Amino acid sequence: MAVRSRLPWPWRVVAGLVVLAVVTGMWWWGYDFGQIFSGLDRSEIRDRMAMLESGNDALRSENAQLRARNMQLESELVITAGAQAALSKQAIELQNENSQIKEELAFLQKLVADSNKQVGLSIQRLIVEREREDAWHYSLLLVRGGSPKDEFEGHVTLQVTVQPIAGTGAASRPTILTLPDEEPGTAAALKLKFKYYQRLEGTFGVSKDSAVRAVTARVFEFGQPSPRATRNLVIP
Repeated sequence: MAVRSRLPWPWRVVAGLVVLAVVTGMWWWGYDFGQIFSGLDRSEIRDRMAMLESGNDALRSENAQLRARNMQLESELVITAGAQAALSKQAIELQNENSQIKEELAFLQKLVADSNKQVGLSIQRLIVEREREDAWHYSLLLVRGGSPKDEFEGHVTLQVTVQPIAGTGAASRPTILTLPDEEPGTAAALKLKFKYYQRLEGTFGVSKDSAVRAVTARVFEFGQPSPRATRNLVIP
């Protein structure tokens, strides 16, 4: 007859857990040991991954900074191009203005030289051109020669011969338009007050079916019924 010792079941559970822990530890140790011998170290991989993630974050930050700088440079480029275009336009306008001033200076120098030879009031220039379909533009230059001591005050009248254009169906007989009597709005532009010279410019209305064929300009001194100067212009 054999006698067998039997462990209580709680101790058997404990013993089983111990054996399981030992087996698991040996397996884990063997796994790490095998990785080390095979050249694969998990801690090294984790460090490398952390380093790569850090480098990736740095590259993203640098990329965002470069994008912002690029946008800033593009904005500055647009502003610079706009400023350059504005300066170029201003330079062209100044050149044109300078050329016009030089032309006017040369004209005035000639005008002064001629006026010293010719004493009295004269209409040096009379130009009438179509400005748009129903309006014409006039320009006059009045000059007093010699050495006037006081200002001249008066006004200018324009006698405009208007001819209907052939083929428009309008009556062919010409008509006379007198300014400022028939267009009171032109009176202010035709007033005179100057000592040496004065320019007059303005517009008057004419039907688009008609054209100006002749203009007579007369200069009247204030209080005098007779004109002091007269000039005729024929427009073909």
